Amino acid sequence: MTRKKTNKYNRYGFTMVELMAVLIILGLLATLVVTKVSSKIDQARITTTKANLKILHYAINSFKMDTARYPTEDEGLMALIQQPSDVTYWEPGGYLETTEIPKDGWGNDYVYEAYPENDLPFAIRSWGPDKEPDTDDDLLSTDAN
Repeated sequence: MTRKKTNKYNRYGFTMVELMAVLIILGLLATLVVTKVSSKIDQARITTTKANLKILHYAINSFKMDTARYPTEDEGLMALIQQPSDVTYWEPGGYLETTEIPKDGWGNDYVYEAYPENDLPFAIRSWGPDKEPDTDDDLLSTDAN
């Protein structure tokens, strides 16, 4: 019986080229996943903001039906959770299910506008992802309905 000679310099492991190929493939996959996830997060923020705009718009209309007036710009959305001094009938507990005005999908306050330029009695605005007023990405309660 003859024994095969074994090379005492056998290498166990990966070459540098194999390691680099694996790292490049993992990097490409990670880029694809991050891109998909971040676009879904942005879309979720927009959807959440539109839903909140609908809720706030409905609450303002309920306020109007009970009080025969819309909130003033000074009162703003706070009129939905704190009874204005001149209002005699006010929904017990307010017009929202929470005791706070919700924030938009980017953590900013909504802006209540009485009598905006589009001939509607009011509008509620989110400045959108860029957080800048009067840009193309602004979201309005009148658009969400």
